[in-house]
Amino acid sequence: MGIRKICFELLDLKDAVEDLCSNTRTKYLAFLRLSDEVVEMKHELNELQKHISAQGILVQDLMGGVSRELEEWSQAGGDDLEAKDTSPTREIDDIFSTEVEDQRMQFLEHVDVLLAEHKIEEAIDAIDAEERNHPELKGSGDNSIDECSSFRSALTKRKATLENQLIEISQQPSVGISELKKVLSGLLKLGKGPLAHQIFLKSYGSRLQRSIEDFLALCPCYPETYSATLSNLVFSMISLATKESGLMFGDNPVYSNRVVQWAEWEIESLIRLVKENAPSSETSSALRAASVCVQASLNHCSALESQELKLTKLLLVLLQPYVEEVLELNFRRARKVVLDLVGGDESMPLSPRFASPLSTFATSSDRMLVDCGMRFIFVVKEIVEQLTRLVILHFGGNVLTRISQLFDNYVEVLVKALNGPTEDDNLTELKEPVPFKAETDSQQLALLGTAFTIAEELLPMVVSRIWNVLNESKEAGNELAVDPKDWRRQLQHSLDKLRDHFCRQYVLSFIYSRDGEARLDAQIYVGGKGKDLIRNSDPLPSLPFQALFGKLQQLAAVAGDVLLGREKIQKVLLARLTETVVMWLSDEQEFWGVLEQDTAPLRPVGLQQLVLDMHFTVEIARFAGYPSRHVHKISSDIIARAVKAFSARGINPQSSLPEDEWFVETAKGAINKLLMGGSGSDASEIDEEDDDDEHIIMDDEVISDSDDSPSSLSSVDTEESFASAQMEELESPVLTDPEN
Repeated sequence: MGIRKICFELLDLKDAVEDLCSNTRTKYLAFLRLSDEVVEMKHELNELQKHISAQGILVQDLMGGVSRELEEWSQAGGDDLEAKDTSPTREIDDIFSTEVEDQRMQFLEHVDVLLAEHKIEEAIDAIDAEERNHPELKGSGDNSIDECSSFRSALTKRKATLENQLIEISQQPSVGISELKKVLSGLLKLGKGPLAHQIFLKSYGSRLQRSIEDFLALCPCYPETYSATLSNLVFSMISLATKESGLMFGDNPVYSNRVVQWAEWEIESLIRLVKENAPSSETSSALRAASVCVQASLNHCSALESQELKLTKLLLVLLQPYVEEVLELNFRRARKVVLDLVGGDESMPLSPRFASPLSTFATSSDRMLVDCGMRFIFVVKEIVEQLTRLVILHFGGNVLTRISQLFDNYVEVLVKALNGPTEDDNLTELKEPVPFKAETDSQQLALLGTAFTIAEELLPMVVSRIWNVLNESKEAGNELAVDPKDWRRQLQHSLDKLRDHFCRQYVLSFIYSRDGEARLDAQIYVGGKGKDLIRNSDPLPSLPFQALFGKLQQLAAVAGDVLLGREKIQKVLLARLTETVVMWLSDEQEFWGVLEQDTAPLRPVGLQQLVLDMHFTVEIARFAGYPSRHVHKISSDIIARAVKAFSARGINPQSSLPEDEWFVETAKGAINKLLMGGSGSDASEIDEEDDDDEHIIMDDEVISDSDDSPSSLSSVDTEESFASAQMEELESPVLTDPEN
């Protein structure tokens, strides 16, 4: 039974399928017939449109012919005929006006349909074509007929609708570049150029902002180079916007100025972003970030000049406060590193090229003195290495000035490390005591050698990169921000302070005993019960000057070990010490007050002894081979003043003093006797105190700038300046005395 039922169902299904197929064929045939009818109807419709067009042309021709005939009749028939036929002409004009109005209504309806269907481009093209065909539609409309004015008003409303739709499209976050260009093109066709350019710049600003926001999350990963990436993002967008603005809006100065203003605003934002996302301004990473920002930005500005966009000056104005702030904080950190000698123990490795010259002084001085010098070189080298070429070109003078100031701070530390209080009011008083002291001759000479080595050997190597860039710029015709000679003078002035302090304290320790009594005073030359020196078989300088010779010999021996290989500085230093003695004697009012007072018991032997002491001092300088011209000059002034004082008391110098040759030979003989141990004087009692004064690294030809130095070392009797010999690349100036 089940099989039979299934068979019946299959037969029913077969009949149903056959009926379906039959119906499908019937409907398909009906569809074909309908399609043929549609094609035929479309053909008839086209024929009808052609017929209507032909009739329209015929009507227009007829109207034109009637109008011409009326014109002719009017001209031929006179005023009466014209008056009779006014009514037909008005009727024809009304027909023509109605036709135009109908066309305008159809046009407006067509535009409305396009707006409803959001066919914005077609609507804009239609309006643009209508305005090109009827230029009066772009006029003010004040003098037009009412029909044209109303049509213009209706057209304006639809243009406003199109404008709003275009603005909405431009504000969509997902709008693409091609769609945006269509929007801008549409606004330009609608006569909205300023609005289109505003949207154009706003779009590029938004794109730039999105790119920056995506990158800012990665800034902490690139602390030194993130600023270059930000610069690339900003200036690439500025370049692209400038190019696209020219293509879309032409060379209109109004639009070009707006691009410049927009670019300036974006550059200001760039500087602000770099500062906000930079590492701490006192770190070397912040200096590196600022440097690469300057380098990248200036390179981009140079490239933009080909697009007639000049932003270099503006960029430098905006960057200068930021770069100077970073430099200031980095050099503040450098001062802390150099001066905070008891601070952290962080490693500051230096290559052997820089470390070896300073390490030679480690055996003669406190290790912390050498560490201080290494800290100075390390921190300056670290700062210079962060600078890019364009930063050096524009800010190199600033950096060099700060380096010279830092060196001056370093010298103040060394001055503080010497024994004895400083007498230089220009020195900045250190708030904290220096944790090392240079007490012995060897320690003080090592301190001098360290400062000299840094100023004359290591620092020029560190800053050579800066000078190379600046010299290249000078060769290209640009002015240098800082004169190499002026910069060298600044370093030399700092060294002068160190030298003068050392010499002053060293000489004072020689002249005065620990209880403050002067070993070298005028009483040596007052009274005098002995016979004249001329009749003395073994005339010698006074004991203080014999002690001076021994003191200098002792210091020269120590300097030979500590300043090995630096013979010139040894001679210059010893020459300055000798000169300081006679300078002190020349300026000591208490000394001259005794000799020049009326009650002083002066005798010829006192004058002879003083003159011999001065000749002896000059011969010490000549014997040692260091400059003697200024020693000779000051000694001559002292002799002249002494002769005047003794002459005022009735002592005839012509009869009391032998020829100069006698004093010269006697002084030379005294030196030989002292060298052979023939002197009975004991110089050790004056040598017991250590050198407390400033150490100074000065050369034969380079004089002190300080006001308390009435004269300076001469180069006549010695070689060329040590400083200038070591600093040829900086063209170190040779300063000479007024009398030279």
